[in-house]
Amino acid sequence: MSPAAPPSSPLVLSSPPGSRLLDWRVRFGVLALIWGFSFLLIKVGTEGFAPFQVTFGRLLFGTAVLAVALVVKRDRLPRGARVWGHLTVAAFLLNALPFSLFAYAELTIPSTLAGICNATTPLWGMLLSLVALSEDRPTRVRAAGLGIGFVGVLTVLGAWQGFSGLDVTGTSLALLASFSYAVGWIYVRRTLTGTGASNLSLAGSQVGLATLQLAVVTPLFTSMPESVELVPLLAVIALGALGTGYAMLLQYNVVAEVGPTTAAMVTYFIPVIATAAGVAVLNEQLTWNTPVGALVVLAGAALTQTRTRHRRPTPPPAATPLDARQPAARP
Repeated sequence: MSPAAPPSSPLVLSSPPGSRLLDWRVRFGVLALIWGFSFLLIKVGTEGFAPFQVTFGRLLFGTAVLAVALVVKRDRLPRGARVWGHLTVAAFLLNALPFSLFAYAELTIPSTLAGICNATTPLWGMLLSLVALSEDRPTRVRAAGLGIGFVGVLTVLGAWQGFSGLDVTGTSLALLASFSYAVGWIYVRRTLTGTGASNLSLAGSQVGLATLQLAVVTPLFTSMPESVELVPLLAVIALGALGTGYAMLLQYNVVAEVGPTTAAMVTYFIPVIATAAGVAVLNEQLTWNTPVGALVVLAGAALTQTRTRHRRPTPPPAATPLDARQPAARP
């Protein structure tokens, strides 16, 4: 869901104050924990608020954190109506839509299943990139990864049992949210590369636009809760301030230090942490096919992220929001 880098240069990003005191592996682990626990926070938030209200709250608090970062870094907002138009679409595909879909999905499915569905984003992304991005040519390894990944999805869903006991609507919404992430990243890669604006500026503007979108939609489909419970409120605040705001700053910092490929590995820890959190904190039940299928999904997703090695190195593409070359699948 990030100081300006020249359009043709690699990612240039200064670290959040004090972050260099911690090894990047520690920050990587914190990022994985925050995003892994986000599915639990969504579940708790929906116990006191409507799904759109949960989404609006997380976007509002996330925007507040990113706005503070922009002020501290004295960064400026992007310029140009065309850039803002593309950011509006990106805000819908990468924030407003998937965040809302996950919130609605978790009304009827466990947070563990939602976290596993989130791990299918690299699979959808690879499938779409074969059509939308000419530089992503299919290879045998990546095609095998795609096949293995979807076998894992079928295993998680218990396809051999006829999907017995599965909430089809909730699961479909979670998978659609992951698909929206994949579509959004391809859109960002094609339209927002080389704008001249910094990643933090683009991402902060994107999340802010998503907040405005939910500010319009939420009153139309929800009413104010009669009472506000403390635990769901704290869950929404943490989901926004940590999972949507601070986590983005952490991700940019890790990408700047170790590169997008290594940073993207956080994707494979998210469903593991989401599953552990759901079982340990919310007492959600697991059948054998859920963790086994999740491991198969992650193995397939890892294979789809392999890149063909070229004999002659080529200049890296321009940085995009959250470095969309190798995005982590955010919850």
